[in-house]
Amino acid sequence: MIDGVLIDTFNLQARQFAVRWKALIRKSPHLKQYNALDDEALIESDMAFYPLLARTLSRGLDRSVLGGFFAELGKKRMNDGFPISEIIYAVNLAQEVVIEYIMTDYAPENPVRMYQSMGVMMKVSEFFLLGCFYLTKGFLEATYTHMNSQDNVSKDLLNKYFRDDFFFKQG
Repeated sequence: MIDGVLIDTFNLQARQFAVRWKALIRKSPHLKQYNALDDEALIESDMAFYPLLARTLSRGLDRSVLGGFFAELGKKRMNDGFPISEIIYAVNLAQEVVIEYIMTDYAPENPVRMYQSMGVMMKVSEFFLLGCFYLTKGFLEATYTHMNSQDNVSKDLLNKYFRDDFFFKQG
């Protein structure tokens, strides 16, 4: 069972986590698209992760909710012109913020929390790894759709390079 204090923290302090994430983004020379955003837009773009993480830790992994959130994020970022490599790296930095919080602020308070944090970190890792899976699917689906509808790339050529099983795509 996950400590309610941790779940409440992710819900109530989503902005503080996003501010920590923004600081990591600003330090990275590899995140040009993210660094082109102003501070507030950057913070707003990250805040939704933490309540979803809290829900996942509280209620268990719901693939439809998690998949829907991350697939839509992938589509949005693709349409906004972000490279997939930057998006995945930015998600990795959000995971880093969460793990750092657990190890430095949450777990050291008592031995029970230290023990619980090992299980929590496995769930956090699963959340972000599965999130990247769905994010990539959403990004690729948006790319496929864009290339098919706006760039007039043939279905045969698209199917040659986009081997993924998108929801709308017929084998």
